[in-house]
Amino acid sequence: MAISERTMKSNRWKDIRRTMSPEREARIKAKVAEEIARLPLAEVRKAQQMTQVRLAELLHVNQGAISKLEQRSDMYLSTLRSYIEAMGGQLDIRAVFPSGEVVLERLGETSKPSVDTGIAA
Repeated sequence: MAISERTMKSNRWKDIRRTMSPEREARIKAKVAEEIARLPLAEVRKAQQMTQVRLAELLHVNQGAISKLEQRSDMYLSTLRSYIEAMGGQLDIRAVFPSGEVVLERLGETSKPSVDTGIAA
């Protein structure tokens, strides 16, 4: 069964938007932004139009290491920070409480301790 041209036209986003209240459209935009913010690492990289090969070059690792990193559910914050910064981003970590949120700083930063304790500062 063929779909009529009229049916196709009525399903275009701009036509559907015309029927929505501004409140509903705002809720949809917020939901889309929320979903984009929850992308897996590979999708974040793709959204930045970067290949695994290029990211590997920037991080001085091989492409396979990037593939493995993108599959991990647990990693060092410094690794995640390097991954994000190589794409031109900035990693911000926050704690959310019922009373508000707190931005946690200096987590995952790499620096050399003044005394070699074997523990990164």
